[in-house]
Amino acid sequence: MTTSAPKARRSRVKAEAAVESAAQAISGTVVAERPEALAPKADKAEPVPNLPARLAEVLLTDTPEKLAAEEAFVRLDRLVHAQFGKLGASISPISLALAWGDWAAHLAISPGKRAELVWKSARKAQRLAAEILCQAAGGNGEVCVEPLKQDRRFAGPEWLKFPFSLYSQSFLLTQQWWHNATSEVHGVEERHEKVVEFYGRQFLDMFSPSNFLLTNPHLIQRTVEEGGRNLTRGAQFFYEDMMKRMTGQPEDPPEFTPGHEVAITPGKVVFRNRLIELIQYAPTTPTVHSVPLLIVPAWIMKYYILDLTPPQSMIKWLVDQGFSVFCISWKNPDEEDRELGFDDYRELGVMAAIDAISAITGAEKVHGLGYCLGGTLLSVTAAAMARDGDERLASMTMLAAQVDFTEAGELSLFTNESQLSLLEDMMWEEGYLDKEAMAGTFSMLKSQDLVWSKMVREYMLGEREAPSSLGAWSHDATRMPYKMHSEYLRKLFLNNDLADGRMTAGEGHIYLQDIKAPVFAVATEHDHIAPWNSVFKLTYLMHGDVTFALVSGGHNTGIVAPPGSARAKHRIMTHVPGHNHPAPEDWAKSVPKVQGSWWEPWADWLRVTGGAVAGPDQAPPPMGNADAGYKPLQNAPGRYVLKQ
Repeated sequence: MTTSAPKARRSRVKAEAAVESAAQAISGTVVAERPEALAPKADKAEPVPNLPARLAEVLLTDTPEKLAAEEAFVRLDRLVHAQFGKLGASISPISLALAWGDWAAHLAISPGKRAELVWKSARKAQRLAAEILCQAAGGNGEVCVEPLKQDRRFAGPEWLKFPFSLYSQSFLLTQQWWHNATSEVHGVEERHEKVVEFYGRQFLDMFSPSNFLLTNPHLIQRTVEEGGRNLTRGAQFFYEDMMKRMTGQPEDPPEFTPGHEVAITPGKVVFRNRLIELIQYAPTTPTVHSVPLLIVPAWIMKYYILDLTPPQSMIKWLVDQGFSVFCISWKNPDEEDRELGFDDYRELGVMAAIDAISAITGAEKVHGLGYCLGGTLLSVTAAAMARDGDERLASMTMLAAQVDFTEAGELSLFTNESQLSLLEDMMWEEGYLDKEAMAGTFSMLKSQDLVWSKMVREYMLGEREAPSSLGAWSHDATRMPYKMHSEYLRKLFLNNDLADGRMTAGEGHIYLQDIKAPVFAVATEHDHIAPWNSVFKLTYLMHGDVTFALVSGGHNTGIVAPPGSARAKHRIMTHVPGHNHPAPEDWAKSVPKVQGSWWEPWADWLRVTGGAVAGPDQAPPPMGNADAGYKPLQNAPGRYVLKQ
C-alpha cells in the first residue's frame, strides 16, 4: 500500500459527499446543520414526485437548499481540478494548451517565419554535414555551435571526436533551431512564447545524447574500465529508489540531522507561538554589537540553510563576530493551518519576533535580515512599520530577495490565472500544498543538473551524490498553507501589488517608498529563482541608502559562501538619494570582481549602520527574559525545524 492511498480514499469520499450534497439539496432533503464533506451520510429521503419542478424551484430561489447545492457543485469542481493537478504534476494543462495554441496559430499564419525556419534548418544541416565529413576524412573540422556557458553536458575533448561530435552537435543545433522557432513569432504573447520555449527545451533535454550509454563517450569509457560494474550499481540504485516510491518506504536516515550535524550553533528557543519559534544564540565574545540581528528565512525553507556545518554556518560566523543573533524557525504547516494568511506571517512571525527581541535585549533598534521570500516579507513588515511610525528597524539586509516580480525569471512561467487556480484547488483539498509539488517545480527550472545529470550519475555511472549539508537541507522540504500560498502568489507574482503600491498590511496600504532604513541587498549571478537584475531593482524602489552586492554562485551557493571560499567573488555599489541610477548591465561591466566572500564587507556595514544609531559594543544580553514573558523553552534548534 502506498502512502498516497489514504489521500486517494479521502478524495473519493469527498467527491461522493459533494455529489450527494447536491442531489439532496435539489431533492429538498438537505439538513440545515449538515457537516463538511467527510461527515457521515444522512439517511436518504423519499424521492420528490416532480423533480424538474423542484430543480427549478431550488436553483431560481434564494433558499438554504440553493446555497447548499451551489456550494456542493463548487466543491465537486475543485475536487476534480485537484485530481487533474495531481495527475499533471501540479501543472495546468489548460495553461500549456493556451500558450501552445497562441504560438502555433500565429506561426501558421506567418509564411515568412516558416520559410526562415526551413532555410535555417537546411543551413544547419549543411554546416553539420561539412564538419562531419571533414572529421571522417581525418581533419579537425570546425564546431558548428558552442553549448551555453552553463551547459556542462558536453565538456571534454571526447565530444569533439566522431561520432560523438555528430550526436552533440546535432542536439545543440536542434536546440538552437527550436529557440529560433519560438522566438520573434509576430503576435505571440511574450509569456506564451517563453512557456513554449521552456517546455520544448525540457522535452529536448530528455533526448540529449549525454543521457544514453551508447551516445555518451564518458559512459562508454567508464563501462569499459569497470567491466560493466557501474551499470550493475546503477541498476541497484534505481531498484532501491523505485521500491521506496512504490511502497512508501521512508528515505534513508539523513546524515545531516538538525541539532546533530547541522543547526548546531548553541542557543535557546525563547519564544514560541502557533507559527514560529524564535531562537536566540549564545554569545561567544565578551562584548557584542549594540544592535541585535533578526534573521527571517523564507517560509518555504528550513531556517538552517544559514546554520549549516561550519564554516558554512553564517549564524555561527556572525556570533563569533560579536553579533547578538536571533532567528525565526517557521512551523511546517499542516491541514490545521490552512487559513493562515500573509498577514498572519507578518504579525505572528516578524512582528512577534521584533517584540520579543526588544523585550529580551532592551535594544531600541533591530537589524533585519530576510532571505528569499523572507526578505519580501521583511520589506512588507518594514513598510507597515514605517506607515505606523514604528522606527525599530535599524537596517534591512535582503538576500536574493525581490520586491518587484515583473522579471522573476522562469518561475514566473508557472504564474497565471489557470495555474494558480489549479494550485488553489489542490491546496483547498488538503489544506496545504505538498512539499513534493514545490520541489518538482524547482527541479524543472534546473532539469539539466537536478534531473537528467543526476540520473546519469547515479543510474549509469553508479555514483551516489556525496552527502553534504547543503544537499541534505535541500531535501528537507516544507509545505505551504492554503491561504498564505494563494495570497503571496496572487499579490506578488501575479499582480505585483507590492511594487505597484496596491499591497495591504493590517488595516491599510503600504508603500516601499516609506522605508527609510538603509538596505544591503545581495544578489547572485546565476540565480534561477531571484534573477540578479530583478533584485537590482531594490536600488531604485527603496528611497533610502541602498548598498548592492552582486556575488558569484547561485541562489543558495552564493549566499552560503563563507570567508576563505576559493570561488567566492563579489562586486559592491552604494546608491544614496539624489544620485543617478545606473543600468544594471552597465554597472556590472564597469566594476571589477573582488576575490573573497561578501560576508566580511556586509559585517562591516552592519557595524557602521548599527553604531550610528546605538553606539559602541556592550555586554551580551541575557538568554531570554522570564520577567517579560520570554523564558527559554528548550535548546536550539527547537521543535519546529524537526516537524515533517
